[in-house]
Amino acid sequence: MDKHLRETQVDSIETYNGHFLKIQSDTVKLPDGKSATREYVKHPGAVVILPLFDDGSVLLERQFRYPLDQVFIEFPAGKIDPDEDPLVCAKRELQEETGYIAADWKFVCTIHNAIAYSNEHLDIFLARGLIAGERQLDDGEFLETFKASAPEMLAWVREGKITDVKTVIGAFWLDKMLNEQWPL
Repeated sequence: MDKHLRETQVDSIETYNGHFLKIQSDTVKLPDGKSATREYVKHPGAVVILPLFDDGSVLLERQFRYPLDQVFIEFPAGKIDPDEDPLVCAKRELQEETGYIAADWKFVCTIHNAIAYSNEHLDIFLARGLIAGERQLDDGEFLETFKASAPEMLAWVREGKITDVKTVIGAFWLDKMLNEQWPL
């Protein structure tokens, strides 16, 4: 399927092997028979949690992100460890970052946030039946949590106060689910 669009790997070189990310440089054969180079970031994948309280509000985080030198509003999220089930990762990340555990978990969707230069995928989960507890932040992790209403969050997306793509997409999914347009 889609053979007329496919590129075929001819050669592959790992150009960078970091603690978290790797950079790959591949030579590919294009559909017209010519060659090209494709450089991309290899990422282990991550999860995003949409923590929904019984009153319809959501739990969000404020966290400094070094590459862009600013604090962002985000849904809780985290990297999937090798051979870790994404739902297990989501449960771990929610508790570590926020202290909350959830009684009810639903898989929402998988998104690919940077398809031109990364193989990263994010699995989004809805977490309900939230119970507060002690958070256990990783060393070097600093963030604040707060509650907001879904309409507030959508207004922040529209106003450009929320620009993180996983949070924007999560906000749109949450809005559709809360309005029963996209039932799970």
